[in-house]
Amino acid sequence: MNFRQMIEELRRLDTRNPGAWPRWVHLSAAVLAAAAIVALGAKVFIQPKYEELNRQKRTEAELRTTFEAKQQKVAALDAYKAQLEQMQHSFGDMLKQLPSKSEVANLLNDISQTRIASSLEEELFQPQPEVPKEFYAEIPNRIVVTGTYHQMGAFVSGVAALPRIVTIDEVEIVPVPGVAKDQLRMSALAKTYRYLTEGAPAPATPGGAAK
Repeated sequence: MNFRQMIEELRRLDTRNPGAWPRWVHLSAAVLAAAAIVALGAKVFIQPKYEELNRQKRTEAELRTTFEAKQQKVAALDAYKAQLEQMQHSFGDMLKQLPSKSEVANLLNDISQTRIASSLEEELFQPQPEVPKEFYAEIPNRIVVTGTYHQMGAFVSGVAALPRIVTIDEVEIVPVPGVAKDQLRMSALAKTYRYLTEGAPAPATPGGAAK
């Protein structure tokens, strides 16, 4: 049977008497019905499962990303701990460079001895009121000395080499009028520091309360 004959038979089909249809029409109708049922079943039952599977895959990818990020943090935890221990150790070393209250006088004397060793003449060495900070006190000392540029350089280097922390701020160097050209006058604020032990009273501020 050719295609044209099949078309003619389809035109002559009696829809009110399906039993009289040719066998090939029955088979084709059964195949079409089965295909429709499969398509409907796929839409009703399979497609929701497929969409749910895709959602689960996306959720799995997000969880994997979160897990990997947390795993990296955990892996770096040991490095963070080692860095913290190193910082605490360095902080402890810095605290050791801060003199206690009883050692401040000796430190001020060391600054004076450094000035003498540098052959500078002292015009002023005036301790200023302590400035309280969070865990230490700042002890500024106003100094005015005269000498040559190299002598002043030796003094600053000597102060920097002291075992305790001393900083030189507010430096001003001017020629000394009426003397040799190489004679200079340096005014500066030499700051020392002392550690405030736990429970120790804070030092008095310039116009503040008593210790």
